[in-house]
Amino acid sequence: MNSTKAYILDTNVLLHDPHALYKFEEHHVILPVEVLEELDRFKSDPSEKGRNARHVHRELKKRFGDSTAASMVDGADLPTGGKLSVLVNQYLLNTSRKRHSAGMKRLLTVFPDMAKMDNRILACTLFVAETSGKPATLVTKDINMLLKALAVDLRAEDYLNDKVKERFGENGDDFYSSIEISRHEMQRFGSEGEITLPATRVNGMAINEYALLQTSDGGVFPSRYAGAASFRKLALPSHLQPPGGIAIKPRNLEQQFLMDALLDPDISLVTCYGKAGTGKTIVSTACALHLMGQQQYEGVSISRPVISMGKEIGYLPGDINDKMMPWLQPYHDALNVIYPMHENRNPGFADKRVSRRPRKNAKKKASSGSSAQNGGSAYAKPYQELIASGLLEIEALTFIRGRSIPRRFFILDEAQQLTPHEVKTVVSRMSEGSKIILLGDPTQIDNPYVDSQSNGLVYAKNKLRDQSLASHVKLTKGERSPLAELAVTLM
Repeated sequence: MNSTKAYILDTNVLLHDPHALYKFEEHHVILPVEVLEELDRFKSDPSEKGRNARHVHRELKKRFGDSTAASMVDGADLPTGGKLSVLVNQYLLNTSRKRHSAGMKRLLTVFPDMAKMDNRILACTLFVAETSGKPATLVTKDINMLLKALAVDLRAEDYLNDKVKERFGENGDDFYSSIEISRHEMQRFGSEGEITLPATRVNGMAINEYALLQTSDGGVFPSRYAGAASFRKLALPSHLQPPGGIAIKPRNLEQQFLMDALLDPDISLVTCYGKAGTGKTIVSTACALHLMGQQQYEGVSISRPVISMGKEIGYLPGDINDKMMPWLQPYHDALNVIYPMHENRNPGFADKRVSRRPRKNAKKKASSGSSAQNGGSAYAKPYQELIASGLLEIEALTFIRGRSIPRRFFILDEAQQLTPHEVKTVVSRMSEGSKIILLGDPTQIDNPYVDSQSNGLVYAKNKLRDQSLASHVKLTKGERSPLAELAVTLM
């Protein structure tokens, strides 16, 4: 008995993941011919959607080559053992409603406008379900399309291949562990800075996960799992000292974990979950500037995707720096904390150890919009000297493709708004000596094509789990203000 199934892919699935053609194992993957029409609309788009559309076109050309239309309908074998075909819906070629099946008549009654591509793809799903002899399922990332399919009794589901099973509650399994040890073991750990426990007590921890070692009488010691059932002390300085800025200290245990991961030169990628106000941005920025001041990195780059959470406000005036200011303002807020503004402050604060020759147009970039930011004051922001010298970049993520970023500390905020493919693109830009930090809150997503299980931040955390170059931290305690913590918790 043939146990293969038929999966009809909506256009948005291919725009989200151009490799989706190969993610259904031995089953039959079907593209309605209408999907080719929709992909054609994106082929000249310079965005990620356009690149994905062009990639799908190349894959289809490779699979079908110079085949005839008939062979495209018959299908081509996939390396996964399945089959790929492009379907022309015979139901739509038959204009006589009297000759339609009962299912097609019902579909036309509910959704009569077959000029709409969504309705035509639904009709294609119905055709496959009624004629192929296989269970047919529409795969779509459009929630409304999924609901329309279910309304007419068609099988439909979200694209699940890039989703991960993960809990994000207060006691989620991505938080640190607590391990009971004896008083003697605690003393040995305190004096030696490292301890190896029986493997049965490790409970499947991954390398660079954090744990709280505790004794029955209340003694506690934060630690990091080093692999082979071994735990090490956190390597934290008494305070962070960004060049020319104020001293920064962690306010809670979670921030200690984050600082330990950020300051470790052997960890090249850190993922961090945290709700608003937990200190993700300011802690990572302070650590980056601290390490740059010690010449461990040649500069700091801070970026975020351009995705709004509310109604669009239209085009913004000015050059690229003016247009990006509303998106990048959270980083300027963090820098204002690290470098507070004082009228009697010496503007030439930058340490000679980190001084660099200004890059071309860097001073113009740093001063763009400065009078407005300073309320007309003649005093520049203290961190503007770092921007002018090229040591600190605060830029949009739009133009990162094709870059190679050596010896920089790269902070990517709001990473939960990106697709797994987009995060892979960013991480693969990091050259020798660079470090990348992915920050975000997987429960706060405005991108309609990702969710709490399929976004790039969660994808990177899970794919790189138990790798010696990667670490993950979760922040739960709000530190912005008592009011902000109440708002996040209760509202």
